[in-house]
Amino acid sequence: MINSVLNTELAIIQAPMAGVQNAKLTVAVCEAGGLGSLPCAMLSTEQLKSELDYISQHTDKPYNLNFFCHHTPDYTLEQQTTWHNVLAPYFEEFAVDASQFTRNASRQPINQQVIDVIAPYKPPVVSFHFGLPSKDILSQIKAWGGVVLSSATTLDEAHWLQANGADAVIAQGIEAGGHRGHFLSMDLSLQPTTVQLVRECVELDIPVIAAGGICTAEDVAQYQALGVTAVQVGSAYLLCEEATTSTLHREALKKVSPDSTELTTLFSGRPARGIRNRVMQQLGAMPEQAPPFPYASIAMTALRSKSEANGDSGFTPLWCGERFIAREGINAKQITELLMQGWQS
Repeated sequence: MINSVLNTELAIIQAPMAGVQNAKLTVAVCEAGGLGSLPCAMLSTEQLKSELDYISQHTDKPYNLNFFCHHTPDYTLEQQTTWHNVLAPYFEEFAVDASQFTRNASRQPINQQVIDVIAPYKPPVVSFHFGLPSKDILSQIKAWGGVVLSSATTLDEAHWLQANGADAVIAQGIEAGGHRGHFLSMDLSLQPTTVQLVRECVELDIPVIAAGGICTAEDVAQYQALGVTAVQVGSAYLLCEEATTSTLHREALKKVSPDSTELTTLFSGRPARGIRNRVMQQLGAMPEQAPPFPYASIAMTALRSKSEANGDSGFTPLWCGERFIAREGINAKQITELLMQGWQS
C-alpha cells in the first residue's frame, strides 16, 4: 500500500489523457491497483457528474481528477486574422468557413463552480497542470481529505509547487507525450529529461512522481532506484482496450518510430508532444503565428473534423510520448501489471 501519498496498492498513476479516455480507463487502472486518472479540463458540468457517477458506481478505490490552471489571455481579432491567413489554404481545401469561428476559449481553468460539482464526491486525489489553483480552492480540496498533485518541468517549478501547497510533485520530463506542464517559464530549453529532472527533484521535502518516457518494467525499476514515490504513465495505455483512442490514432501509434514525435503548438497553442503529421511537417511544429492556448484549437478542430471524415490524420493531434512500445490486444490491468514488475515492494 502506497499509504503516504496515493493510498493505492501499486506505485503507478495512469496519466490523464483528454480525448483518448473516459472513466472506463480510470476505473480499470484503479481496480488493477494503481491510481486511475480522469482528465476533466474539457468536460461540461453534466459530463463531469456523469463520469464521477460512473467511477463511484464501479470502484471503491482511490482515483485522481485532473484539471488545468492556465491563465486565459485575450484572443484578439488581429491574432485570429493572422492565424487564419496561415491556415487559409487548408480552409479552401476542406471547404471550411472560418468566418463563423468564435474567439472564445474552449478550455477553462478550474474554478469554484467546478469545486462545487466535485466536492460531494470527495475525490481522493486532485492533480493539476500548469501550476496550482487559488489557495481558497486548494484549502477546500484538502478539507475533504484530497491529496494535491501538480506537474513540474523544472526544479524551480518543483520548488514553487512545494512552497504553494502541493502534496507531491510530478516531475515531467521532456519525453512526455501531450502538453508540457510548464508554468513559470515558456522556455522549452529549460525542461530536462525525466531522469535529469527526477535526480534534481528527489531532494525535495515532498514525494516525487516520475513522468515521461516510461514504458517498460526496466524504466520503472530505474526510477524507483532514483528515489521516486511512484511513476506516472500515459502513452503505454493508448492502445489498451479501455482507451477511447480513435482508429486513426491507433493506426499511427502502431507505426511510430523513435524519432517520429515532436513538440508542437499547432493544436492548442501550448507545446505538446505528438506524432509528426502533415500539418506539422508543412507549417512547422511551432509556427510563431499560432495563437496562445487554448485558441489554436478552434480552427484546428474544424480542419481535423474534415480530414478525419476522409480517413486522414493529417490534422489530428496524435499525442504520444517520445519512447513508445506498441502493445496490441492488451487491457489496462495487463499494462499496469507489466510495468509494475519493475517495482520492488
